[in-house]
Amino acid sequence: MPIKKQFTKTKPVCKVTFSVVAKDAQAVSVVGDFNAWDEFAGSLARQKNGTFKGVFDLPKDNSFEFRYLVDGQYQNEPEADGSRYNDFAGAENSVINT
Repeated sequence: MPIKKQFTKTKPVCKVTFSVVAKDAQAVSVVGDFNAWDEFAGSLARQKNGTFKGVFDLPKDNSFEFRYLVDGQYQNEPEADGSRYNDFAGAENSVINT
C-alpha cells in the first residue's frame, strides 16, 4: 500500500497519491485529519488491476493521522511516515508528514 508524495513549487500543497491493493474489496477510502474522517470525501477509485487509488492535495508542512477503510474495516498503512496512538479511536493510526 504505497504512498507517493509530490511537492509543488507554486502552491503550498503536497499532492499525495494513496494506493491500496484490495482485489476483492467493494469500496476503499482513506480517512483522516485532512478530510474530517469522512469516508465519502476520501473515496478511492478502483483500477483494472484491483488497486484502489486517489490523489489528494494536502497542506505542506503538516502531519496528519489517517487510516484506510476497506469494506468497513480499518487498516493502517505499513509504509506510512509513522504511527500515533489515538485515544478517541483506541488504536494506532498511520501518520503522513507533508
